[in-house]
Amino acid sequence: VNGVAQLHSDLLTTTIFKDFFEFFPDRFTNKTNGITQRRWLRLCNPKLSDLITSRIGDAWITDLDRLRDLEPLVEDPEFCDQWRQVKIQNKKRLARTIRKLHGIEASPDSIFDCQVKRIHEYKRQLLNAMHVVALYNRILENPSADVVPRTIIFGGKAAPGYFQAKLIIKLITSIAETVNRDPDIDYKLRVAFMANYSVSLAEKIIPAADLSEQISTAGMEASGTGNMKFALNGALTIGTLDGANIEIKDAVGDDNIFIFGLTVDEIVSARNAGYNPHHFYNTNAELRRVVDQIGEGRFSPQQPDLFQPIIRTLLHDGDPYMIMADFGGYLESQDRVSNTYRDTDAWTRMSILNTARVGRFSSDRTIREYANEIWHV
Repeated sequence: VNGVAQLHSDLLTTTIFKDFFEFFPDRFTNKTNGITQRRWLRLCNPKLSDLITSRIGDAWITDLDRLRDLEPLVEDPEFCDQWRQVKIQNKKRLARTIRKLHGIEASPDSIFDCQVKRIHEYKRQLLNAMHVVALYNRILENPSADVVPRTIIFGGKAAPGYFQAKLIIKLITSIAETVNRDPDIDYKLRVAFMANYSVSLAEKIIPAADLSEQISTAGMEASGTGNMKFALNGALTIGTLDGANIEIKDAVGDDNIFIFGLTVDEIVSARNAGYNPHHFYNTNAELRRVVDQIGEGRFSPQQPDLFQPIIRTLLHDGDPYMIMADFGGYLESQDRVSNTYRDTDAWTRMSILNTARVGRFSSDRTIREYANEIWHV
């Protein structure tokens, strides 16, 4: 019996299969998911692939751990500049796609902040959308502030009968319409929900991403592999200590990732202590304003109560995915992202180290572990 990330495997032995684990501890193991670098770097990002191969050879194509050979190159200004140029070219390609599909102008100079995955409450696209509203408010309140421009990109599908997930999509697209049409915002903030998310679209988004949103409620995501794809292509992760994020943090180093939010143990403690989302609503003015705007129809003037089911979940149904509790820490972490992005050299260094240090997340390693340790083939 195995989970697909270390945290997932640990939770299986302490929760759902606790009794079995006490009887048969030797049957339990962990096999962290992986991705294939043949598609998720070599095929989808040929410019970066060629740059890497030009410096360290092509052995990484079948032995991803060889990406470690990139680490010394963070001290090479020419290589760092080439790395940045590849990212800019990929961002320009995605910007053309966004313009063609949705008529939205996305500046390649802005942070490309990406969350692409199934739409699900535990994956917390809603938390990301609430951050968009907070940024929008800040820009309107202080138009002369020196903000770091952002293009926030969503993609993903909801199950046909999943009412709340589909309502969250509607909320995101409604926020996008408001923000993108507001002349006072100018180039500082753009929001795009990409229609019909697919592998082909992912192959354009992932190479262009600066920031990878991996913000699920701790303990809810079994593993995730989007986090691996983004990091392999040099995006920095903002994430919770959930799923494989923990192992990515350990691999790339605490200084090269943006971690926030309650841990699994802290969530259990909060719920045992009688978690009250109203506490955060009453004590965080920025959060309260965002919740009120959504609930009162700021983004749905034709139907002001449209998003009331979302507000009910946050305030009256116990906020099961701890969005209210994590909002403050998420915004602080996002502010760190913006401040770091201003330092081009530091950001580039972090980007290179993310790619260089995620070799263990190749599916080659995962399958080899299954073959050697479980299947014995």
